[in-house]
Amino acid sequence: MQQTFAIVKPDGVARGVIGQVLARIEANNLKIKAMKLIHMTEKQAQGFYAVHKERPFFKSLTAFMCSGPCVAMILEGDDAIARWREMMGATNFKDAAEGTIRRDFATDIERNVVHGSDAPETAAFETSYFFNAFERV
Repeated sequence: MQQTFAIVKPDGVARGVIGQVLARIEANNLKIKAMKLIHMTEKQAQGFYAVHKERPFFKSLTAFMCSGPCVAMILEGDDAIARWREMMGATNFKDAAEGTIRRDFATDIERNVVHGSDAPETAAFETSYFFNAFERV
């Protein structure tokens, strides 16, 4: 079993699609091992996305991620990282496959409803960034 980190971003929370995202997770046999509603500060968002610090979109991304509450989750299942990324779809929702979360719910490249870890090392960092040992099942 593999674990990965997932977020329903502020746009997904504001638009009321949390339940639909959770239903897709469960329908695809990924187990939700931890989940909580969070509201990041600017400093927390900057720390979370530090890998993108030199990118031109860093400031707008971190401002967006602290603009409202998010749902942070740890998902578990066989090949969870790849499966969750496939369910999310391409970062640019216009390039995402039919039936993916981003294709169905995103409104722009930054407001693309969900985030997911891209590798085991990233998943380890991201899960520990938001969940302490007592919050993990």
